[in-house]
Order: sequence, then C-alpha cells, then structure tokens
Amino acid sequence: MTTIRQADLVQSIADALQFISCYHPRDYLQALGRAYDREQSPAAKDAIAQILTNSRMCAEGRRPICQDTGIVNVFLKVGMGVRFDFDSSLEDAVNEGVRRAYLDPDNPLRASVLDESDFGRKNTKDNTPAVIFTSIVAGDTLAVDVAAKGGGSEAKSKFVMLNPSDSIVDWVLKTVPAMGAGWCPPGMLGIGVGGTAEKAMLMAKEALMAPIDMAELKARGPKNRVEEMRIELYDRVNALGIGAQGLGGLSTVLDVKIKTYPAHAANRPVAMIPNCAATRHAHFVLDGSGPARFEAPSLEDWPKVTWAADASSTRVDLDCLNRTTVESWKPGQRLLLSGKLLTGRDAAHKRIQDLLETNQPLPVDFTNRVIYYVGPVDAVRDEVIGPAGPTTSTRMDKFTEMMLARTGLIAMVGKAERGPAALDAIRKHRAAYLMAVGGAAYLVAKAVRKARVLAFDDLGMEAIHEFEVKDMPVTVAVDANGASVHNTGPAEWSKKIVALKIPVTAA
Repeated sequence: MTTIRQADLVQSIADALQFISCYHPRDYLQALGRAYDREQSPAAKDAIAQILTNSRMCAEGRRPICQDTGIVNVFLKVGMGVRFDFDSSLEDAVNEGVRRAYLDPDNPLRASVLDESDFGRKNTKDNTPAVIFTSIVAGDTLAVDVAAKGGGSEAKSKFVMLNPSDSIVDWVLKTVPAMGAGWCPPGMLGIGVGGTAEKAMLMAKEALMAPIDMAELKARGPKNRVEEMRIELYDRVNALGIGAQGLGGLSTVLDVKIKTYPAHAANRPVAMIPNCAATRHAHFVLDGSGPARFEAPSLEDWPKVTWAADASSTRVDLDCLNRTTVESWKPGQRLLLSGKLLTGRDAAHKRIQDLLETNQPLPVDFTNRVIYYVGPVDAVRDEVIGPAGPTTSTRMDKFTEMMLARTGLIAMVGKAERGPAALDAIRKHRAAYLMAVGGAAYLVAKAVRKARVLAFDDLGMEAIHEFEVKDMPVTVAVDANGASVHNTGPAEWSKKIVALKIPVTAA
C-alpha cells in the first residue's frame, strides 16, 4: 500500500499552479507556432505574434501568462491501494495548495474567486476553493490533473440536449460563431458527448487536459469515428474564418478533443467548452516518494517569433485626445497609446451607475478619457503593475450608453467583440472601441510606466486605476460609425478561404 503525505500533495498542487501560470505547455507552443507560420491575415498574425512573445517573456520573467490566473480545476484519480497520511480532508489539502500558490510572494496570482454563499460575491482573497473531481481507480498511486481556467473562455461554455438524430457537427458549427471572441482564440475545443447533462460537461472539461496532437492525427489518419469527427470539426471550424482574437484568419482552433459516454436512448447530451490562449494545465502522479517535480522548459521550445509594433501604427497622445481625433480612426487601424489611461470593469461600472442614479458626484473625471477594461495582477519587485491584459468587453455592454452619455468618456479598450447595444451607443455618441490582445498580458503591462488607484480601492483588482502608458498596442475594433472588425474580418476571411482554397489544415 502506498502512503501519500499531506505535505506532498499540498506542495505539488502549489508548485503545479505556479508552474502553469508562467509556462505554456510545449504542445501548445508548437501548435501556435505552426499557426503563426501559415497565417495570412496580417491582423491575426500580429495577434499570434503578441501571444507568443508574451509567452516567452513570462517564461523568462516567471510571471503569469494572463492577468486572469483562473479558477482552479483539479481532477484526482485515487488508486484503491493508496493510504492518506492526512490530518484534514482531501479537499482541504488541495485548497491549501491553491492558497499557497496564489499567495506566493515571489509570484502572486490574481484572486478571482468570489463567494456565492449569500450572493454578495465577496472575494475569497486566495482563489479558494478549487473545483475538485475525484474518482477511485485501480492502482496504488494518486494521479492529478490541475488546470487554471480563465473566466473569459469558461463564460463561453455551451450545452445542448440534442435529439438522437441531430448532427453534432451542425450544432458545433452553428454555436462557435455565436461564442464570439471572448474566449481568446486560437485555442482548443473540448467536447463531451453522452451520459447526462452534468456528465457531458465534465467530459468536455476533461478533454481539454489532453495533449494537442491534431498535426500527428492528420498525418497518420483517423482510426475511428471520434477521430474522424475531430478532424472534420477542426477543418470546418477553421474554415469559418474567425481567426485569432476574432479578427479574421486561418486559425480559430488548434485542436478539437472529444470524449464520449453511453447515453439514454431518448437523449444526446452535448457539451462544448473552449480553452483560451492562456492554456494552463499540468499532470503529475504521487507514488509516496515525495512531492511532484516540475522542470522548466527550455527557451528553445518557443517559436522564434518576436512581436514589434507595426511601423504604420499611429501614435496617440491620450492626454490631448478629443472627439475629432477619435472620429478619424478607421476600423483595423493600429494605434500606440501614450499618456494617462483609466481602468475599470464590472464592479467599478456598477458603482458608477449607482452614483449616477442617486445624483452623487463621480470620484473620477471621465471627460475626453479612455477606459481600459482590466483587472491587473499585483506588482512584484520593480514592476509598475503585474500582467494587465484586457477582459471580455461584452460584460460592459449594458453600461456603455450610460458611460458615453453621462460621463464624457470617448473611447474604451478591451478584448473581443461588442454586442448590438454597445455598437449602437458607440455610433450614437461618435466614440470608439479599441481592442488589446487577450493572452498578451505581460507584454501589455510593460507599456505601463506608472500606476495608481484613483477610486474604489476596496474592489481590489477591480478598482479604478490610472495607468500612464507608453506605446500600448491596440487596434481600432469599432469606429465612430459603429463598423466592427469582429464582423467584417471573419466575413472576409471565410470567403477568402473558400474562394482561394486557402488550406486551414494542421501543418
């Protein structure tokens, strides 16, 4: 019988989470490198270059790949020959590992978990508890899969109860475009088919832990119907032309994983969960000999890609910005922002709404200002701010009319597309929406030269900050006329792929 010590599991969980916060899996890097090499869309190629450059910077600096350091998912496979030398529950030990990882003073990770016990949504401060799944299996080891799942990709999780005769492929192809780009493509799709509703969702999540092997699968050919469907979905989803960050291009997914389970004759449960550009997961096995060891990858594993600002980019002085300048920007135009930039996301917008509704003064003057939707990681050592990539902008759509009509705000920065309400407000008020690359948080943070909290300090990472930035790269995603590159880009590239017979297959 194998004895697993509590201290070994706690340390292994903590070390795994620190490891995956900084290092992309090698298979992901290789797949993204191949996607970069074959990409023909300039906007998508630039976005992938930023993601790869950011990834290498994080590996070198041992800092988080993304400001959203995720909610922790842990899959435990407990061998029946295992004995636990614990003075707490198995879940308590896992959560202690999570706590230590997220409060590590050398590389603190953002606490994003909010308590729902009384619907007050107060931050738990240490990212606990993890979401834990345990199964009892044959053997005398403890096998563990650890993942840190970002909120943007998790928000795009989908489930449907199809009729037994319905097409899984048709449902996926209809659903993926409706997911938008908030899940930060290119990434993976995990699909669970069968069982019951909760089983299908669990399989979809588990599928994301598998290695990316689409290039190898296509090289050898499928061996069964599941592999045939993986290839079909990979090719047909990429042919949609959604592309990196939803800007239009050849690579929307790097792989499609499918897990199946028997289902009731009357049902066909199907779940789909995407993984984002911040793919973070690790596998380890405890056999009683001590904690798991994680070896840092060689920098030679990273594709030889270094992002640099496009020479044609327009430099913008935020401190002298006016509506005339904003109205001159064109969809797809690349900008480099310098000057003072405000930040704020969900909780800050709700506070602003409450103040306006009760005729109270705002703590910040938004006149002719730009707001960045971000919740940064805390700074360490000589940093001005920790990784500070954009959050999903559609969550702020319901506040956009209020902000543009009543505060003097003239532009916003975030990631992914805007919905109809936001587009209408932007068009009505002759404002603009700028897109930063999701998955390039550390790269973006290097553009921040000064940072201070201006309001709502109690909201932590959701407080209103003022960043002083130098050449922060963004793209005009929605111009003052309401034209959106997230509509025009995929539409253009889906036609190009068909008309020019551009290959979207794995290299």
